[in-house]
Amino acid sequence: MRRWNGWGDDHTVSHLPAAAAGFLAERVGSGKPPEDITLAEVVAAVSPSRLPAHALVSQEPASRVLHARGQSLPDWIALRSGQIAAFPDGVAYPTNDSEVSALIHYAAEVGARLIPYGGGTSVVGHINPQPGDAPVLTVDLRRLNQLHRFNVTSLLATFGAGVVGPDLEAQLRARGYTLGHFPQSFEYSTLGGWVATRSSGQQSLRYGRIEELFAGGRVESPAGTLEMPPFPASAAGPDLRQVILGSEGRMGIITEATVRVVPLPEEESFHALFFPDWGRGQTAVRAIAQAQLPLSMMRLSTPNETTTNLALAGHPRLLGLFQQVLGMRGAGEDKSMAILGFTGSRREMAWARKEALALARAQGGIAVGTLFGSQWKKNRFRAPYLRNTLWEMGYAVDTLETATTWDKVPGTVDAIEQAIRSALTEWGERVHVFTHLSHLYPTGSSIYTTYLFRLASTPEETLRRWQALKGTASRALVACGATISHQHGVGVDHAPYVGAEKGALGLSAVATLCQHFDPKGMMNPAVLLPQEG
Repeated sequence: MRRWNGWGDDHTVSHLPAAAAGFLAERVGSGKPPEDITLAEVVAAVSPSRLPAHALVSQEPASRVLHARGQSLPDWIALRSGQIAAFPDGVAYPTNDSEVSALIHYAAEVGARLIPYGGGTSVVGHINPQPGDAPVLTVDLRRLNQLHRFNVTSLLATFGAGVVGPDLEAQLRARGYTLGHFPQSFEYSTLGGWVATRSSGQQSLRYGRIEELFAGGRVESPAGTLEMPPFPASAAGPDLRQVILGSEGRMGIITEATVRVVPLPEEESFHALFFPDWGRGQTAVRAIAQAQLPLSMMRLSTPNETTTNLALAGHPRLLGLFQQVLGMRGAGEDKSMAILGFTGSRREMAWARKEALALARAQGGIAVGTLFGSQWKKNRFRAPYLRNTLWEMGYAVDTLETATTWDKVPGTVDAIEQAIRSALTEWGERVHVFTHLSHLYPTGSSIYTTYLFRLASTPEETLRRWQALKGTASRALVACGATISHQHGVGVDHAPYVGAEKGALGLSAVATLCQHFDPKGMMNPAVLLPQEG
């Protein structure tokens, strides 16, 4: 069964080696396990619904709790403490477009706010009801999960927008095809959620981000139904797909999406390399990205993340010997690890490996085979489970991601890490922070930073510490001229900073589009745009 207050299936547990626990204690101090509230206690505190009865709407308290928050750190703090500011007044589970349209009309008639809900994996507050006088209806779309059409001639597949990643891939792979979109939330996130938040998968270097994969679809909005045909290209004015991509439910509910698929690759392998230092690693991966070799993924860890990943892997004696060998070959304490993914035909992969490794060797890169890469692939969807384990040990974990051009990457990484590392000084607390580059482009890279700190003695204090960390880091990346989000979207948490990227005229244009599709402002009004007042 899925955890109600954490990540993933409650039968899956990520164990932390004893040496790794000691590693974290050395860096931030020993954690104190929190006292979490039970689901029964939270359910008992749910207030009566303010919605009138409707055949498609459940007002059952447990369902309302399970749709109250997502997967951000503030969401975890709220769920595990029971301090939840607002619950949806009802949850609907439509099975087709007409039921979605009926629910939108019902919400409009009763003056309700409406929140589309996919997999509930948002880490920036996309699905959280806000306190207020208006009732809130959450529309869970996971029953819109069928493969409607598969056009093998045109390589187009049309799904209900509520299909989750594993089910989508299973239906395609049974036919010999793949979408190739694998975000870390793949097990639980939905196709509609990927489109609504402009998601990026781990192998986007080969398959593309969701905006390249999304060919068309259908949106039910308060103003009517928007159909987007899956043309291969069109010069008929602005592309309405780009309006819906990243719209985060403000303009309507995506009910159907057509995506571009490709045949399953002949082979796939993931190789690890170590560079003597972070600077030479950056030079190498930039050269590989700008050579536009047919890789499927590439990521480069800072020395601190490299050290952290090796420590969390366990087997300290074996890894110690391995690091001695690396040191003798020039990759010592300042080493940075890279993982390169090769996907395609045997001939294509052989050529890509040869060219990429040559560029890496020019910067002192040491190829160590596929062991680390295979372990990364095996565990890539299990990494979030470590958050559960660390919370129970008394540690909070959160991430920050952005993207910028290559000339700004080094300074932006330094600014973000420095901001996070110093944000809790007034509390006398240390923060362990580490970063990797991923989703590399010829012109720049995304930056993905993870930070860990100790839970405070109260949930209110833990939240204040997170707010200090998040705010300081967000202001730092905005000051560096980086985007507020590369892949997680805007939601509530990033809304105060989006104006720095869009400008006043841009924000006004987005607001006008939202009003066009949603004249009464009932669709997920807290997200995407800064709130007034």
